[in-house]
Amino acid sequence: MKNQNIFDNKIFFDSYMNLRDGANFNDLLEQPAMRALLPDISGMDILDIGCGFGANCLEFSYKAHSVTGIDISQRMLETAEKINCGGNIKYMKLSMEDLSCLPSGSYDLVYSSLAFHYAIDFDRLIASCFRILKKGGTLLFSQENPITTASKNTDNRYVKDEEGNVFFKIADYQSEGERHVKWFVDDVIHQHRKVSTIITTLCKNGFIIQECAEPKPAKEAVKILKGLSRDLIKPSFIIFKAKKGE
Repeated sequence: MKNQNIFDNKIFFDSYMNLRDGANFNDLLEQPAMRALLPDISGMDILDIGCGFGANCLEFSYKAHSVTGIDISQRMLETAEKINCGGNIKYMKLSMEDLSCLPSGSYDLVYSSLAFHYAIDFDRLIASCFRILKKGGTLLFSQENPITTASKNTDNRYVKDEEGNVFFKIADYQSEGERHVKWFVDDVIHQHRKVSTIITTLCKNGFIIQECAEPKPAKEAVKILKGLSRDLIKPSFIIFKAKKGE
């Protein structure tokens, strides 16, 4: 089974790009937390999985030796080639479900921003990341927090009590698998897996987990985007930083 290529849907693509042009969760919450966990990338060979329109690839390229960005969306890659290109950046149309064409021990850093929750075979993905990293290399990825993907009732995830206090539903947490959500268009498919599954998969594939973060918005960020206040109730994202043993 292949990953859903929702980003080549024109309505979804246009809506997503419009979202990224304004104040958004990526720039105000997820990306600051990811940058805080980045190792020193000077001289590194970097792979960006699910690189999208290449903003991170361009940023990496100023210090890295080489940057490879992969994505399954042709629209995203064409945009990346136009607005985020550089002499040491290479873009490839490639699914994270099959990284077999990438040589072993090639990268100092495997990076992924909000893509791994689309992966169907998470074990295979993590095993591939371990294989293509150099010894001592780093895997740094963010994804939707499992408490966010838990509920199968994706249309109504918040409840209020009689006093007006807001709570977040985490029903169905133990039931892993597909979640069908409406995000710009109907039937966008995410994969729900428990935190314990993520940790166990990393460890059994040989990774040493160094840090785990669940970003909380800064007061200044909430002032810019009021919707971030819901992340004071629950975290939208979870980030893992892991190392391939020497």
